[in-house]
Amino acid sequence: MTIIWTIIIGFMVGLIARALMPGKDAAGFIITTLLGIAGAMLGHFIGRTLGFYPEGGAGGIVLSIIGAVLLLLGYRYMAPLTSTGRA
Repeated sequence: MTIIWTIIIGFMVGLIARALMPGKDAAGFIITTLLGIAGAMLGHFIGRTLGFYPEGGAGGIVLSIIGAVLLLLGYRYMAPLTSTGRA
């Protein structure tokens, strides 16, 4: 049951991150969900590093969204370089 909640929460975090940064990306359900899950992991890592969360504690939704937005920024920065063939 935990994996189902991870997918649901990851999808919601990915949707919120994409809503905060509107733009043209061809990201469907799977990419949005992976963005949200990876953003939650990054946000939790940042929160633990800064001392916001105890070791083994649950992460917060705000830092999850911030992590997803950071990943989306990185993706949008790298995407034009890979789509035109320039390195």
